[in-house]
Amino acid sequence: MKNTLTRLLCIALLLLGVGCSKLTKENYDKITMGMNYDEVIAILGEADECGGAVGVQNCSWGGEEKYIKINFVGKKVVLYSAKGL
Repeated sequence: MKNTLTRLLCIALLLLGVGCSKLTKENYDKITMGMNYDEVIAILGEADECGGAVGVQNCSWGGEEKYIKINFVGKKVVLYSAKGL
């Protein structure tokens, strides 16, 4: 009984985590050219990875199969793309 309860709890937690993902088509559609970095973070949360140089910042949310990638210049969105949403 205890083993079954533990498994059910784990499954419920996994489903909860999947349901809370901010990597959705709806959130991607909220992103617009010229939006500032803080507005994007309010929609998608902190990026999984950011890098760049000379005023250009490239940030990504997600992994290889499902992601949103955004390029910022001067903390403003200039280019964005997605896969697997």
